[in-house]
Amino acid sequence: MQNTKVLYVPDRRIDTFGDTRFNFLLLSEPMDAVGHCRIRSGWVEANRPRILRPADLCEIEMEGFGPSAREFFDWMAAHGAKIQALLKYGFRFSRSEVKVEYLHENVREVADRVVREALNSGDAFRAVVQGVDDAWEVSLLCFMLEMIQQSHDINFFDFKRRGLI
Repeated sequence: MQNTKVLYVPDRRIDTFGDTRFNFLLLSEPMDAVGHCRIRSGWVEANRPRILRPADLCEIEMEGFGPSAREFFDWMAAHGAKIQALLKYGFRFSRSEVKVEYLHENVREVADRVVREALNSGDAFRAVVQGVDDAWEVSLLCFMLEMIQQSHDINFFDFKRRGLI
């Protein structure tokens, strides 16, 4: 978690009453190849809660993620992280198949180029994240948690405006 950096934040936030899909590029340096870069690309989606769940059925659903993602949320809950809202409302995360590119370039150089490309793309849902190679799914989930936190004020306003709180 500490080594995850969001290098380019999408212009859009998580929609209060709909599903939001972010197009991501996740950069990492392979442990056994200093000076090289692995780029994973795909999309990750935060699906709005469908129903409130009873306390004994509260969990986060993760479609397309491996076991390290579940371990990440279990670890956060065990260490007092404030994810109760995610659990209570049954947030669901899903991701696409991931395309992987391997470049014989330094991660920093690739990051600079990819961020410039994201700035020029006009894609309001584009994200560029840098993380640890063997824990890349955790880096992707860290990005999603950051987007949830950044979306909180807007989502709260929308609920209040519609008289839901």
